[in-house]
Amino acid sequence: MIPITVVDVRDAEDLVVEVLRSGAIAQGPMVKRFEEAFAAVSGTKHAVAVNNGTTALVASLQVLDLQPGDEVITSPFTFVATLNAILEAGATVRFADIRRDDFAVDPDAVAAAIGPRTKVLMPVHLYGQTADMGKLAPLAAERGLHLVEDSAQAVGATFEGRRSGSFGLGCFSLYATKNITTAEGGVITTDDDVLADRLRVLRNQGMRARYQYEVAGHNYRMTDLHAAVGIPQLEKLDSITAARQRNAKRLTEGLSGTPGLELPQVLPGREHVWHQYTVLVGPHAFLSRDELAAALTERGIGNGIYYPKVVFDYDCYRGHELIPDADLASVPMANSVAAQALSLPVHPKLSEDDVDKIIETVREVLGA
Repeated sequence: MIPITVVDVRDAEDLVVEVLRSGAIAQGPMVKRFEEAFAAVSGTKHAVAVNNGTTALVASLQVLDLQPGDEVITSPFTFVATLNAILEAGATVRFADIRRDDFAVDPDAVAAAIGPRTKVLMPVHLYGQTADMGKLAPLAAERGLHLVEDSAQAVGATFEGRRSGSFGLGCFSLYATKNITTAEGGVITTDDDVLADRLRVLRNQGMRARYQYEVAGHNYRMTDLHAAVGIPQLEKLDSITAARQRNAKRLTEGLSGTPGLELPQVLPGREHVWHQYTVLVGPHAFLSRDELAAALTERGIGNGIYYPKVVFDYDCYRGHELIPDADLASVPMANSVAAQALSLPVHPKLSEDDVDKIIETVREVLGA
């Protein structure tokens, strides 16, 4: 089986052993070192490490002092953490439909969704490419909205030379399958000194110093063990990204012209870091998306459906008071893409033979 992803953190062994031998494994100097490295990678003044990507989203909203009834506009085509974080922060969720070319919120749909209670715009940089920040960032500024980027899948991605997470509050996941991992972990990036300070206090039970409580806080801390896992990967981010880009380029070249298959695009002005290589299996393809996924699995090609439904289309969210306008009819593009999206392996551990096998197998089962 060629897996959809491979986790290899063996380069972290020396740093992990160093932490273990130190006897201090909670948040400490290794976390600070990780934060400094991440800030350098993201091109921001501050990087605040937390215990996971969902926490990064929740904490970012919490320091914006949202009030009951305040609204956050986001994408309906995303991992559930995006929605759960907004609900945990007590905000009302509004969804704007997506574009098919970048899988991210359509700036025109966002503009139409802004109302008098809108306070935050939360674009999701899906699969490793940013949303259209050339339109979304000015829109947020013009309307006086906070910008919180769900950059969980886009570490190192750029829009016109600016890294994801540098347009507002950037929220990254360091989960095991991400391009950079600490097993579990997250990071918030910002150039705002005040917000960075508030985030650091908030993550530490509201303490600035031991037993000096300033706010009602939380335990959002990352451990030095987790930071030690991530530091060597940050040092190799450029090579990790380059390997993913090479594999994506070969997949695109090999799969081009496959009947019924719509390949992912790298849009002008953007650098794609290929967290996932996601194709769309159209209605005229020889197999449906689900049939293609099953056929590939049977032939030893790992794959993933990210995501099978729009995020609110589950019983647990129906009728939720903080999701008042969730309606499939209002997000037709997201609903269509969710029925067609299929991700193929693109990770750095693929060999040339692996990529060739993926291409040959996809083309074979689709009758190319």
